[in-house]
Amino acid sequence: MLVVLLKIVVAYLLGSLSGSLMIGRWQGIDIRAAGSGNAGGTNALRTRGWRFALGVVAIDIGKGVLAALLGWFAWVQTVAPDRLIQAELCSLAAIVGHVWPVFFGFRGGKGAATLVGAVAVLSPTSLLPSLLLWLLLLSLTGYVGLATVAASLLLPLWMFVVAADSSLQLFAALTALLIIFTHRGNLLRLRRGVEPRFERARILLRLLRRGS
Repeated sequence: MLVVLLKIVVAYLLGSLSGSLMIGRWQGIDIRAAGSGNAGGTNALRTRGWRFALGVVAIDIGKGVLAALLGWFAWVQTVAPDRLIQAELCSLAAIVGHVWPVFFGFRGGKGAATLVGAVAVLSPTSLLPSLLLWLLLLSLTGYVGLATVAASLLLPLWMFVVAADSSLQLFAALTALLIIFTHRGNLLRLRRGVEPRFERARILLRLLRRGS
């Protein structure tokens, strides 16, 4: 059990390595002082451009992948829990680390990219429907936060249908709640009608308008 706890701590520390804050520190900036103040890929794209944002997303997805793999592979024999549960616990720890990074004053991102990386290892077939929904909503509405929350809610619904493992279903439900929590500001702004949107991302809407 000590090995499992050590894995969880390492996964949290891995999650605390925020892509935007590390790249920003290398460039002499703090992304949290610009735009929405969030250390995530969306704010990076809005304030620093697509190259900066691409590096951020690659790091944040990558650490979700590494955290899940850290839990999955057993370098020493452990009694409990099994490898899948270890991978889920490490993935959750990495997402928590991304949202509340110990290295950056517990002010991080919103966890979606790290969740994508983790699910790509834990249940890759469950990832595709959520990504498709995310792309669909983003290309129609331009609201990144709305698309992200909807995609995170689809994940547990999908897993309840196709995933036989109850721990995966619980993991998906817990992470969906966390994503809703971290996007509560977006949801409030949507309700007030003041949420900014990416007009350039509304590709499908423009195509539909041209065809009508």
